[in-house]
Amino acid sequence: MKSIALLISLFSISSLFSQENTDTVKVHSVRKAMILSAVVPGAGQVYNHIAMPKGKKRAHIKVPLIYAGLGASGYFLVTNQQTQKALKAEYQNRQDGNPTDPKWQAYDDDGVLTLYNQYLDRRDLSILALGAVYLFQIADAGVEAHFVRFDISTDLSASIKPIVFTGYHPGLMLTFNFR
Repeated sequence: MKSIALLISLFSISSLFSQENTDTVKVHSVRKAMILSAVVPGAGQVYNHIAMPKGKKRAHIKVPLIYAGLGASGYFLVTNQQTQKALKAEYQNRQDGNPTDPKWQAYDDDGVLTLYNQYLDRRDLSILALGAVYLFQIADAGVEAHFVRFDISTDLSASIKPIVFTGYHPGLMLTFNFR
């Protein structure tokens, strides 16, 4: 009984004199940056920008580029989809014997069919471009989240110097300095 009381008093005394670490670094989540960027394009870049130290804050510059890429590929997707639908309707109307759109009168039936296939391919490429931009911005948010706390101080350096080995053989010496 005395030994248990002694152990409890030792633990309580040691906790009184122990120092707590109040300088904890807030953990930056790569997963959260990627999820934010998947839900709202560019949100992962903004999340990374907020967590970066003062000298490296440039992640928010990518957000207009992301929306420009998504907007351009979305515009081409809609335009190509509308054009291929109009060409399909024109071809079907020609098969029925009544062409309707004067825009396509310069083309014969094979020309309209060729244009239809061309705009169908362009539409498919626009879908791929939209998906590529979307996935690229998610990957960018994840990669950038890994480098939020990356040290870019002047203590890190690399240098190349010429050196002469024994026997008069020239060479290069590569030196890395880490702090």
